[in-house]
Amino acid sequence: MKIVIQGLTDDRYERPLSLISDLFFEETEVSFTENKLNEADLVVTFTIMEEAESFIVKGELNNYTASHEKDLAHSIEKERFKRKKQAVSYVYLTLLQEYTGIIQKWGILTGIRPTKLLHSKLHNGEAKEKVHQQLREDYLITDEKIALMQEIVERQLSVVPDLYELGKEVSIYIGIPFCPTKCAYCTFPAYAINGKQGKVDSFLGGLHHEIKEIGTWLKEKGIKITTVYYGGGTPTSITAQEMDMLYEEMYQAFPDMDQVREVTVEAGRPDTITPEKLEVLKKWNIDRISINPQSYTQETLKAIGRHHTVEETIDKFHLAREFGMNNINMDLIIGLPGEGVEEFDHTLKETEKLMPESLTVHTLSFKRASEMTQNKRKYKVADRNEISKMMDMATEWTREHDYVPYYLYRQKNILGNLENVGYSLPGQDSIYNIMIMEEKQTIIGLGCGASSKFVHPSTGKITRFANPKDPKSYNDGFLHYTEEKIRILDELFFGEVVEK
Repeated sequence: MKIVIQGLTDDRYERPLSLISDLFFEETEVSFTENKLNEADLVVTFTIMEEAESFIVKGELNNYTASHEKDLAHSIEKERFKRKKQAVSYVYLTLLQEYTGIIQKWGILTGIRPTKLLHSKLHNGEAKEKVHQQLREDYLITDEKIALMQEIVERQLSVVPDLYELGKEVSIYIGIPFCPTKCAYCTFPAYAINGKQGKVDSFLGGLHHEIKEIGTWLKEKGIKITTVYYGGGTPTSITAQEMDMLYEEMYQAFPDMDQVREVTVEAGRPDTITPEKLEVLKKWNIDRISINPQSYTQETLKAIGRHHTVEETIDKFHLAREFGMNNINMDLIIGLPGEGVEEFDHTLKETEKLMPESLTVHTLSFKRASEMTQNKRKYKVADRNEISKMMDMATEWTREHDYVPYYLYRQKNILGNLENVGYSLPGQDSIYNIMIMEEKQTIIGLGCGASSKFVHPSTGKITRFANPKDPKSYNDGFLHYTEEKIRILDELFFGEVVEK
């Protein structure tokens, strides 16, 4: 779909309008240049009236018109443009909704953390009713999604009452970049582990170094850890002995591990779970893990490259229970190739037999680098209406079984412009998931592909720093990346500028 925009000359509008276009059409191309009018499938014309204290936008698409006004009084330049961008986005979304007949429940919001916006406004003392009205009128978010946001914010504050005061603590993410196989939809750092023992050994050597050095810094500076999360890849792809040595390093290096609120290990691929590995988890008092079926239809698992069976998922769940795993999360994905309402209903019925403590319901996202995106014709997925029905089924099922939503995030190219929602039974919420989504504290990323998110304790300004995604680059440079993180941490927490 080729769309030409007339009446806007500021290139800063191009990205937000492109993101909104992608909500309605596949493979959109948005242009501000008049010389592409002959190629255009759609032409949208804007008229702007800007004064010192007001900004009025009018838009036209075919016979549809829309307008919106923003107050610019008492705003600095950065805030002025933010308000102008919202007004332009409002008009553009309204025109496309009228033209296509498709209502976008998240309105003009295209970011991945909707609840962060609500947290910010409520924390600043704005009244809940006023904030809801603003979300409805300025952002065009539907009442359904506003209610979901509010429910999640309230749940998060009940789980982590000091959420807004944790800026002087940190959480730790540890990335293990290996899996049995690579799933078709995946873009995470995940390398097939078979035959790669040399790379695994080298990687673990670097990871042990990172854990030791970061732990030393945390102890010396008196910084507490809120949560630790092992992700990947699949952290249980490595051997039981390697896991044991890694957790021993963690307990020796990190300060006050007995006060850490939560340690989670993703064991997402059932084919990596063994009695020996569960014994290691039990030894180190780690009982929060993930065992991810994604689907309970065998043909689907085969199509997306997961080599375990449905029966194996169920068997490994019961095995984990036998070893004392008392907080198990399971991931389900809506919209996998070949799946519709019937298949998802079957998945929910199978989930009911297990009743994990938490359940994350993902909506399939066509991530640019995934094998699935590169071969869309090979992977046929359900249409927008059926995807929405499946999400409604998940919402109803979780409510009936006493699960409560406690975090959500959205992704680019997500089917139906929906969301991913984490549900849990009372008292079983993942604190790490809340911390990573709401961005109230620094998350230090260790390991291959791990991204650190440095949140300034006073200003909240976010700086990101990523380790390399491939094991070879990580193995070659882990010394540098460790030193760089410590330099950033010194400056972030203590204003110390360390000479390189």
